[in-house]
Amino acid sequence: MHLALEDFGARSKLPLLERDLTVLGFDTAAIAGLPVCPGFPAESDIASAFGSLYVLEGATLGGRTLLPLVHGNLGYSAESGAAFLASYGEAVGMMWQRFGAALESWCCSAERKARAADAATLTFARLEHWLCGDAP
Repeated sequence: MHLALEDFGARSKLPLLERDLTVLGFDTAAIAGLPVCPGFPAESDIASAFGSLYVLEGATLGGRTLLPLVHGNLGYSAESGAAFLASYGEAVGMMWQRFGAALESWCCSAERKARAADAATLTFARLEHWLCGDAP
């Protein structure tokens, strides 16, 4: 994936989530014991990986919308408890554009677009089921 998306490594949100959880009082053992999404799609090709990453990168855009609400209502900021929501800071637009350009470049055939779309749909469905159960 890193060859198709040159800044793939810079897109990892796990360190930000771990930092936020630490601020919220979780220690390393508690963080390690948190549940993870079962059945999260393990992508076997780059087009499918782009589809799953589309969902995760889209959450980054949503984080920018939630950050002021979290700060205003809970007092957490990018520096203290809401680093995940602020993940790319002022570069969020540029990072989304870079991702979109790489996605368009790689998923240039109907077959690749279909695999990316299927993976995005499956990623949304798995996350929804994990977070909401069978609730509509």
